[in-house]
Amino acid sequence: QVQLVESGGDLVQPGGSLRLSCAASGLVFSMHTMGWYRQAPGKQRESVATITSGGSTNYADSVKGRFTISRDNNKNTIYLEMNNLKPEDTAVYSCKASYRGLWDYWGQGTQVTVSS
Repeated sequence: QVQLVESGGDLVQPGGSLRLSCAASGLVFSMHTMGWYRQAPGKQRESVATITSGGSTNYADSVKGRFTISRDNNKNTIYLEMNNLKPEDTAVYSCKASYRGLWDYWGQGTQVTVSS
């Protein structure tokens, strides 16, 4: 049974930082592309950052230079380091594991709220 469990969401002031984690189990983690996605109230879910099995990364324009995605294949975990957070970053952040477009697995999500 595949499980993705996110953690690290919190209430933070504008300009602050957070680090999200997503721990995976039940899959060959190193072979999967992993990604962070977010959905704000009343908006569609959007891709934030992805990292391939080979370590190549891709970011949404809105987070480039502020967010960093990384993975630790020894711990079956990905991270999202978020700096200079803005109110528009407020959303539920979820992680996804993908294998060559054949299947996807999603976590339950963690809430990030940026507010003074």
